[in-house]
Amino acid sequence: MSISPVWHEIELPASSDWVDFEHETGLRLRRPTFYDGAARKVRFAAPVAGRWGWVDGDASGEFEVGAVGEGEGNPFYVHGFWRMSPGGRSLVHADGTPAVLVADTAWALPWRATPEQVREYAADRQAKGFNAVLLMSVQPDMRAVGPRDRTQDEGFGVAFEDLSDGHLNELNFEYFQYLDELLRILVAHGIVPVLQPVFHGFGWKGLDVAGAVVPSEEYAAYCRYLVARYGAQPAIYLVGADGAGTEPQIAAGGAEVHATDCYNQPTGIHYRPHIRPAAHQDADWLDFQWCQTGHTGEHVPERVADMWRNHPVKAVANGEPTYEHTGRTGVAEGWWQGHEAWSNLCAGGTMGVVYGAGSLWQWRLHPEEPGHSEFFLAPGAGWREALSFEGSSYVGMLGKILAGLPTTDMEPDWTRVISGRALSTKDGGLIVYRENGGPVMVFDDTVPLAYTIVDPRDGSVVATGKRDTPQSPLPDAGGAPRVYICL
Repeated sequence: MSISPVWHEIELPASSDWVDFEHETGLRLRRPTFYDGAARKVRFAAPVAGRWGWVDGDASGEFEVGAVGEGEGNPFYVHGFWRMSPGGRSLVHADGTPAVLVADTAWALPWRATPEQVREYAADRQAKGFNAVLLMSVQPDMRAVGPRDRTQDEGFGVAFEDLSDGHLNELNFEYFQYLDELLRILVAHGIVPVLQPVFHGFGWKGLDVAGAVVPSEEYAAYCRYLVARYGAQPAIYLVGADGAGTEPQIAAGGAEVHATDCYNQPTGIHYRPHIRPAAHQDADWLDFQWCQTGHTGEHVPERVADMWRNHPVKAVANGEPTYEHTGRTGVAEGWWQGHEAWSNLCAGGTMGVVYGAGSLWQWRLHPEEPGHSEFFLAPGAGWREALSFEGSSYVGMLGKILAGLPTTDMEPDWTRVISGRALSTKDGGLIVYRENGGPVMVFDDTVPLAYTIVDPRDGSVVATGKRDTPQSPLPDAGGAPRVYICL
């Protein structure tokens, strides 16, 4: 027996579908196995340190997992994977530490990017404050063609040889071995892969996506494969994307994830813009609902406010606001993205916020790469140029400002102050966002007197203090975006 890292892979002598793990305290977890071309394997993440044993048919073994200290950086080593909060409105780590999703949409990264590119991408997004990225796990367009070379124009990796026929049976093991490395790079930078099995909407080029065509049993089997292969590291499962939510593949996939994921990582649906995002609202496997407000540069926080009222309670976010510079230069640029993020969060999207950039989501190799829909491209930009669009820094800053605050199950609040957007925390704190700042009138004696006022554009603290009385306003001169924190 030897000391093992937190995340562990075992090559199995048998061919069973499950491996049972048991901690010395009696805690038991069951993980699905997967075939990797030459051997069957299981991947396991130990939620607690100590001695673990495993059993696979007649085979067995044990290993010791060492403790991870606070100073070792990656929050998913220190605090555990994300799961839903007790009230179902937000994210927490396994040990209860609050978390807010701050996600990017690099949809095509899994089948277009190289490891070197992903290292550059992940370093940029980590530095800006992002902690998740939405990914199409496979190139979904059945009629898309191009070289199997990620460095050539219109090239992409192929995950299933029969996807062009609407099936997921002929799995390409080399593709997923390559994806292993890409996802490891993201996770090492504290960025959670949001894994979408096969897209249901536009896809990469709008060339007949397979998501709504694949037989449900094949879709579910692929969801199980994703859980087996990637579920022993941080993950979110986006079992439906850009569709109506009622496609039969979505329920089949969601139920399969729920049945096979022993870590209870979040599972949900993301919708196309003109659909009411409430499919499977009462399903046990559904943790969150994400709307999409389209690509025309309009702020529609009412969408998430409406979703907040749905029952039973599920977490809410706007999974796809307008991409920065999509279609033409200037669309949804700069602070538009910051205002969108704070507005959606305060309207009820308390699971978190999502950002997107034209040309980045397609992973356009360079500014002149042909073959993409002009409607979605950022003019004159490839993925690397799009990485530096101004708006991304404002969305990432939201996560930095909220880090360490009691965000678990916070709720939209319209009653304690006169303000466009505000959130109350479970312990009575208040977070207010105002696009143009200014004094905030307070009408509730329970609002804490102490305050910090932050410029959400750069995270700088512009004022701190304590109000004289419960009726005193939160002071600000106005004229610039402000976040007021009263805890």
